[in-house]
Amino acid sequence: MNLVFVFLFTYMYMYFTAAASDTECPTVNIRTSTDRRTEKSKLRLVQYNAEWLFIDYYSPMKCPGTGCTWTNDSEAQTHLDHIAGVVSYLNPDIINFCEVEGCDELQLLSSKLNDKTYVPYLKKGTDTSTGQNVGMLTRVDPLVDLYRTEQTMAYPVPYTTNCNGASGGTTGVSKHYITEFSLNGYDIVMIAAHLIAIPDDVGRCAQREAQASILQQVIDGYVKLDYDVIVLGDFNDYDAEVMDINNDKPISNVLDILKGNKGDFAGNYQLYNIAEEIVQNQRYSDWWDSDHNCSTFSQRDFSMIDHVLVTSGLKKNILNAFIYHGYNEYCGKYDSDHFPVVVDFLFT
Repeated sequence: MNLVFVFLFTYMYMYFTAAASDTECPTVNIRTSTDRRTEKSKLRLVQYNAEWLFIDYYSPMKCPGTGCTWTNDSEAQTHLDHIAGVVSYLNPDIINFCEVEGCDELQLLSSKLNDKTYVPYLKKGTDTSTGQNVGMLTRVDPLVDLYRTEQTMAYPVPYTTNCNGASGGTTGVSKHYITEFSLNGYDIVMIAAHLIAIPDDVGRCAQREAQASILQQVIDGYVKLDYDVIVLGDFNDYDAEVMDINNDKPISNVLDILKGNKGDFAGNYQLYNIAEEIVQNQRYSDWWDSDHNCSTFSQRDFSMIDHVLVTSGLKKNILNAFIYHGYNEYCGKYDSDHFPVVVDFLFT
């Protein structure tokens, strides 16, 4: 009987350990690494918060279930189908996802697309409360395995402007990854992140500035190595220089820190928001039912908190940029509560 117990315990341990490891796929197979773009002179890059792209049940958050938007497996599958439809329509070469559970979801999404040119990559983060991660589907394999910085920083940071009222603490960047590409003669680092939420909360403001400051150090290190830089994700904050549809003004310096305007490495580099290429009345990437009436008719329900930032070397190659608004937002919808941010590059 004891032997049976030991066997069952060992089997269950191996099963659940393997299942957990299956949710991560950060490794690049250099021997099979390729560029599967149809037009090698063009690159379509998309940033998309897919809103709880969870299929496997995540118990601490009870998702799918009462802890997230999709209350059961059927709703989660329908949501996956809607996300697949958006991705198929946009046809990106590289798409970064926020709020994805793991590689299982990316694999399922890829199978829905019926497109064998996509390969999933995901480095698990440390947000164990939600289980959310950032990951990508790409037709261009990275040069290095996805990795993270585990640096932490005290907050409020010394150069804060409006977050001094927050109680202090220490934070890391729980949801992010870093990798490198060689694209059309450009050495590129891509840093994808999902920063802590609630743009107008002072306490969150202070923590988010520290998260941005950690990433700023990574950006500065790569700039010193002559890399071009892409920083993209759901930053949960507004850009003070590139105003959104409602002229939302940030209380934090998050975008200014990431762009190199403020912070410990201010002036060492300059990043540009691709939203500069988008007319202001189209600058909204997020829907929040602020008036709790489930209506999409209030402009105040929209904001731009998802961003793609690039160095000047990449900025000069932007062919087009837009935020895709191809579906309606309302209570009970199966699409994401975010819209994809799209940028097309043409390398000549």
